[in-house]
Amino acid sequence: MYTLAICAEMVFRDLPIQERARRIHDVGFQVEIWDWSRHDLDALARTPAVFSSMTGCLRGTLTDEDGAAELLRTAEESVKAAERLGCPRLNLHGTGLDGAGLPVVPVADEDTGPLWPAALRTLDRIAELGESAGVVFTLENLNTAVDHPGVPFARAADTLALVAAVDRPGLRMNLDLYHAQIGEGNLVELVRRAHGLGLIGEIQVADVPGRCEPGTGEIHYPAVARALTDLGYQGTVAMEAWASTDSDLAMERFRTAFTTA
Repeated sequence: MYTLAICAEMVFRDLPIQERARRIHDVGFQVEIWDWSRHDLDALARTPAVFSSMTGCLRGTLTDEDGAAELLRTAEESVKAAERLGCPRLNLHGTGLDGAGLPVVPVADEDTGPLWPAALRTLDRIAELGESAGVVFTLENLNTAVDHPGVPFARAADTLALVAAVDRPGLRMNLDLYHAQIGEGNLVELVRRAHGLGLIGEIQVADVPGRCEPGTGEIHYPAVARALTDLGYQGTVAMEAWASTDSDLAMERFRTAFTTA
């Protein structure tokens, strides 16, 4: 059976991050955070929480020499932070994002072709770092229509192709079904394909529209849960979603969607 996790950045937002982690742990979920550099890692480490994923680099890009060097440097810092929390996965995007979720180096879809070789070289080095450190870097698909316009390699198909081309155990895909629904749809088939290739490092979920918990929008997540059960998926499913009203209720809706298959 897969493991369930909650992104602490998006629930109990009136509480300090360490208290959010404690509350999430107390109701039986693992915990995810974003930019670890904004948090007191010692305070988080003192909680009983089991940490599932965190940001894998602070700055940098995949596709130019200086940006790749910065990405790898801050990825090394992220590895050290992950060691302090016992966190096994470090998450990446096609490029660095600013505080509003916009790419630091935006790229039009039609311009990404020449960027693939450089991205593959950088990701190969990232995978090597993960393997030597005993962690897995995950490359997340995003959507460009609503949340992250201008991000390169945003589609799930592109992210999956990059991870498959690198083909190293230190790099896997963070398959975000909220972003995939906006960008591509056909979620169950997408899950089956990525699982069949053995490339899923984690699955993240939120509903569409609104990016709130399962059951608040158009995605029928119990069908996704049944597909994961039928496939024998044993990884992590994480709710990276805003609580539509109450955080406790949002977490229970997530649990219900993924435990009634």
